[in-house]
Amino acid sequence: MAAVPQELTEPLVLVATQGGAVTLTLNRPAQFNPLSAAMMAALRAELERIAADASVRVVIIAAAGKAFCAGHDLREMRAEPSLPFYQALFADCTRLMTTLQAMPQPVIARVHGMATAAGCQLVAMCDLAVAAAGARFAVSGVNLGLFCATPSVALSRNLSRKAAFEMLVTGEFIDAEQARERGLVNRVVPADALDAEVRALADAIIAKPAVAIAAGKGLFYRQLEMGIDAAYQLAGQTMACNMMAPDTLEGVQAFIDKRPPAWRR
Repeated sequence: MAAVPQELTEPLVLVATQGGAVTLTLNRPAQFNPLSAAMMAALRAELERIAADASVRVVIIAAAGKAFCAGHDLREMRAEPSLPFYQALFADCTRLMTTLQAMPQPVIARVHGMATAAGCQLVAMCDLAVAAAGARFAVSGVNLGLFCATPSVALSRNLSRKAAFEMLVTGEFIDAEQARERGLVNRVVPADALDAEVRALADAIIAKPAVAIAAGKGLFYRQLEMGIDAAYQLAGQTMACNMMAPDTLEGVQAFIDKRPPAWRR
């Protein structure tokens, strides 16, 4: 009997916990970590588990091997050319992407190598992103005759309209600095400083009260889809409720008293 390839026995997503942060590592490096149906299901299951765990303050999405993520598994897509299959696949992708923003913990993308198509979408849907200087980004489906429609939703909410549309209709790569200038990533650092920079960003979030971060993240995304009057109404209600939290009252009192706050977190 033929031996099962080692990569097929390895978990699709590796999980590591350190000091309030959980790192989820896409673990199909030989294929550049494609978002196959199985990969999306595994990643979404971990995110949903983490969302309910109050001890986790930050989530980091990383990847094994030479690249972050090459997007959907094209071999898988070509093997079953049916409308129901494609509809189910992209619905699963949508559920994964919206899970990232629905969970209370901030999610940081740790990007190296390339992030293309749905891989670029994954970066855009994370709340924050730190990229190695050599990272490259593209929504290149159009080169195959497939407009990156679902990635366009995330991309157009990170970049300006014209910058996003140019990427979508040309399929061309942008480098890490261009990605930072256009709003796709927050920080760009040398590859050997990537882990330290991601950890520094995570620690800066973990140092703040969880109640403020969770309330703020929920408000941030909901108000973006509203008109200005509704957005201000929701923001005011969110701040009022946030002010009633014991950690917030302690933080304000500590500022008045000119002392460090004693947060419970």
